[in-house]
Amino acid sequence: MAKRNVVIGYLGSQLDGGLGAGRWEKWRPTISLVSQPDVVVHRLELFHAPQHQALAELLRADIAKLSPETDVNLIESAVDDPWDFGEVYASLYDWARGYRFDTSHEQYWAHITTGTHVGQICMFLMVEARFIPGVLLQTSPPRKQRGGEPGTMTLIDLDLSRYDRIAQRFQAEQSDAVAFLKSGIATRNARFNRLIEEIERVAVQSRAPMLLAGPTGAGKSFLARRMYQLKLARHQLEGAFVEVNCATLRGDGAASTLFGHKKGSFTGAMADRAGLLRTADRGLLFLDEIGELGLDEQAMLLKAIEEKRFLPVGADREVASDFQLIAGTNRDLRAEVAAGRFRDDLFARINLWTYNLPGLRDRPEDIEPNVDHLVQQVGRESGRAVRFNAEAKARYLAFAQSPRAPWSGNFRDLSASVTRLVTLAEGGRIGLPLVDAEIARLEWLWERETLPGRTGRAGGGRRPGAAGEALLETLFDAEAIQAMDLFDQVQLSAVLGVCAESPTLSEAGRRLFQASRQARRVVNDADRLRKYLLKFGLSWDRIAAAKRGEGDPCRISSLSRG
Repeated sequence: MAKRNVVIGYLGSQLDGGLGAGRWEKWRPTISLVSQPDVVVHRLELFHAPQHQALAELLRADIAKLSPETDVNLIESAVDDPWDFGEVYASLYDWARGYRFDTSHEQYWAHITTGTHVGQICMFLMVEARFIPGVLLQTSPPRKQRGGEPGTMTLIDLDLSRYDRIAQRFQAEQSDAVAFLKSGIATRNARFNRLIEEIERVAVQSRAPMLLAGPTGAGKSFLARRMYQLKLARHQLEGAFVEVNCATLRGDGAASTLFGHKKGSFTGAMADRAGLLRTADRGLLFLDEIGELGLDEQAMLLKAIEEKRFLPVGADREVASDFQLIAGTNRDLRAEVAAGRFRDDLFARINLWTYNLPGLRDRPEDIEPNVDHLVQQVGRESGRAVRFNAEAKARYLAFAQSPRAPWSGNFRDLSASVTRLVTLAEGGRIGLPLVDAEIARLEWLWERETLPGRTGRAGGGRRPGAAGEALLETLFDAEAIQAMDLFDQVQLSAVLGVCAESPTLSEAGRRLFQASRQARRVVNDADRLRKYLLKFGLSWDRIAAAKRGEGDPCRISSLSRG
């Protein structure tokens, strides 16, 4: 179905003027729009000054006679000085921000023949910046004017780089976009600020894949969503934001989740499934932890990126999806390529724009503005106005910016810490006792992650068996452990160590059975691990609760095992 044509323009007080019958003998630009023999204007959004209301009404009546299918919306533009660039731009900008563009069903033409030169330049700017998601339209009179001849119309695209004033406006818009990507937080780290400025430029000018690297909790998912919102506001995307953590995709279900499947293509496929790539059509797909994808899924993803087409599981025909990809990883994909765990051609395709987001401990100067932002945000969410007293804030920041605070979970740790402070603040004030208690809590949390031989989120050198010893002693009483063969103790301790470091049962199974899984046709690492744990009376939920220091306080005894 063809899209409807919508024209946006100014009333020409001189070119469109004329109140008597003689007006039909002259060429009028706005009338020429609806008089083109092969073009239908379905709607006209017409700006006019208050003093030209009568002329605008007459023009609407004339258009109704010539083109009954054209709806004319008269928009009063009360600008004190039509030659003031800032005032005219602000008026047009405010209108565009409140207008409901429907690019799926309508195409927009910005008429630049009428209006002052300033108004025309502002119209250029709005189209170039994509605040009006369309093209420019110019009408011209016939070479030999005769009554009733409509003249010509041309769709054009202009290079606006020579307009210094407009370039300044673009810079202002870019500053606003950078602030948006940072949620309005006045970050001070020079490296991070330069990084976000470049990401903003790439986000609004490119549809190429982007790779966000960095430690867990550095804000990759948050930044991807903000980029989506920025592009959506510029009418560069129309579809949804689709996010998936690739670490949760395992076995046969990975391809089905991403690429969809046909009914009956495998056991359990009771109906067709579109898949996340098709859900992201005309939108943005964020694949977090892309390094966790299997090699087969990597090959299918490469084809989908390059050709915008792919084959769902069990399908005979390809389907299309035009999505933009942002990938996230906390791994060094260069090392993964060298080890044969990540395809070099896929890495080359997503490595055009790669940005390494620094962790919080590498940006100590940004801790204070982030704390201020989080206090206000959590306070708004809880309906309370909460503040630090000066001494308490100084002590908290001194600790937060010191080597004593590794912030191994990055902004997740900081957000959790501030949430606790705001929640426990009595009378809306965060005082010294509360800060001291929170510092002690954080030190205890990080101490558990950095115990000798333990690998926490910050990374370290703990071997899995040592990590499992603590879980073994948490889950079993001394009698039960003594009743085990030494072989079982050592093996179970090593398995529990891997479980301690893995976010999910599937991830732990993949790590434990990485070598043997390559030789099996049916891969179900999670089920293998679940059955092994069951021999000792264990479940993943019970292990997860023990890792958090929660769950049933009764440890497994020698009598209750198996």
